Amino acid sequence: MKTVILCGGFGTRIRNVADDIPKPMVPIGDKPLIWHIMKYYAHFGMSDFILCAGYKGSKIKDYFLSYDRQFGDCEVILGRSREAQVQTKHDELGWKVTIADTGLNTMTGGRVQKIKKYVADDDHFFLTYGDGLSDVDLNALLTFHKSHGKALTVTGVRPPGRFGELTANDAGLLSGFNEKPQASGGRISGGYFVCSRRIFDFLTDDESLVFEQEPMKQLVAEEELMMYRHDGFWQCMDTYRDWKFLQSLLESGDATWKMW
Repeated sequence: MKTVILCGGFGTRIRNVADDIPKPMVPIGDKPLIWHIMKYYAHFGMSDFILCAGYKGSKIKDYFLSYDRQFGDCEVILGRSREAQVQTKHDELGWKVTIADTGLNTMTGGRVQKIKKYVADDDHFFLTYGDGLSDVDLNALLTFHKSHGKALTVTGVRPPGRFGELTANDAGLLSGFNEKPQASGGRISGGYFVCSRRIFDFLTDDESLVFEQEPMKQLVAEEELMMYRHDGFWQCMDTYRDWKFLQSLLESGDATWKMW
C-alpha cells in the first residue's frame, strides 16, 4: 500500500530554521523531518512512498539519490576508478521512493491530482503532510477506513495548547508545568489520511485546488468523509518553536513517534 506525502510547500514560517532547504528536509536530530515520517510508516510495513515535491524539490531528490552513499561504507581504489563500491549498512533497504515534481506553486489538491497515475490502481492509499509527526496507530486507522467504505478518512487530533499550562495551589506554589498541554476543546485535522481511489472524483486538474477546501467540503456534503479519533501525540512543525519542541522530545527520549 502506497503512502503519499505532501512536501512541496514554501514553509515560510520556518525559514529562520533553514532557508536553503524545503521544510520536510529540516533535520530533527540527524535526520530530516520527512525521514522520521517515512520511518514511522515503514514501522507499520508501509515502505512504498510517493513524495509530492515542489519548492526546492531537488534537495529531496539529491538526498534520496545519494542515500546509500551517505549511510553506507564506501570502498574507493584511488587512481583506478571514480566509482565507489558501496556496502549498504542502513535499515531502509527496500524502500521505494518516487519523487514527483508536482509544481512550484501547486496547492495541496492539485498535488494529489498530479500523482494519480502512481496510485490510481490501488483501492486505498495513505496521504499525509511532510511537516507533522504523530504516534497514531496506522493499522487501526486503516481498519477503520475500510470498515466504513467512504472516500476519505481524516485523523482528528486535539492540538497542543499554544501556551504553557501552570498548575498551582491557592498560595501560588506550582505543582505542575506542562510546556505544550493538549487542548481540551474540539479536534482539528492532523492529516494522516486514508484515501479510497474514489478521492479523485473530488479533485480536478486545477493547480490552485486546495485539498482542505472545496474537495473536503464536497466530501462532507456527500457524506464521504469520516474522522478517526486520535488522542495520542501529534505535533506539526510550522515554526521555530515547534522545531525546538520536537528536537527536545527526541533528545530527551520522549519522541513517541520513534518506534524503531
